Amino acid sequence: MKIGLIDVDGHNGHPNLALMRLSAYHKANGDSVAWWNGFEEYDRVYMSKVFTFTPDIDTVIRAKEVIRGGTGYKIYDSLPEEIESTYPDYSIYPNFKAAIGFLTRGCIRKCQWCIVPKKEGAIRPAATWEQIKRPDSREIIFLDNNVLACEHGLKQIEKMGGQPVWVDFNQGLDARLITDSVADLLARLHWIRFVRMSCDTEEMLPVVTNAANIMARAGISPSRFWCYVLVQDVEKAHKIVMGLDRNGITPFAQPYRDYDGGEPTKEQKDFARWVNCKQVFRSCSWDEYTRRDK
Repeated sequence: MKIGLIDVDGHNGHPNLALMRLSAYHKANGDSVAWWNGFEEYDRVYMSKVFTFTPDIDTVIRAKEVIRGGTGYKIYDSLPEEIESTYPDYSIYPNFKAAIGFLTRGCIRKCQWCIVPKKEGAIRPAATWEQIKRPDSREIIFLDNNVLACEHGLKQIEKMGGQPVWVDFNQGLDARLITDSVADLLARLHWIRFVRMSCDTEEMLPVVTNAANIMARAGISPSRFWCYVLVQDVEKAHKIVMGLDRNGITPFAQPYRDYDGGEPTKEQKDFARWVNCKQVFRSCSWDEYTRRDK
């Protein structure tokens, strides 16, 4: 079979794990696999889309079969087990050097703005860190949604302690689950850059601050503490951002988008631009920034 792949969100940045697994699976079965180029005809084309707001491909796709998948299409089905368990084909993203994968799938939380509970369900083991690691890289980016909520996840973190691998839990760690014992495990890891958390409500601010203090006592440098902030109500988000900053935690603002692909307001986007451009954030207040804009 001749297989074409389309990373609808754009394959120049973060790799699409589902497409890498599909590529590896089909190559192992003797099929030819390449990125869809718009000119050739294929037996099957896979289109994967993560974000609902990403524009879809509006070009005619010459293929006997087109299979779409991903939350961007509001399709929450998992890959068949024989494909989900296939080691990813990193060759289709030659500029990406780290390994990516899930130690766990699912989450114990039911945040109203999050699709994970609907898509993945209850938390459960997915893989060991050794199964995810690439033989040609010491960096691993974990995509877990709540790794600290699963005993398997904690066990994998414990096993990685002191190993020659550098890690990033890029979806953030649940600050509510960071205790002294958990912080001791995290302190034994080598971090690629940040220790990420999330603070999406004002009620979470003291929880995140406490988690940061616990990790600092365990020996993690406070310069690594970094926090996602969901921007819905800008006034509330501003209080969270300033609270994080006062406590030495780097905020990163994410304007809220609904699952219908709704565009954030101009105020939300301006606020995120102010927070995330650190030179601007350090040089003027939010009020000064909005006055300049006007």
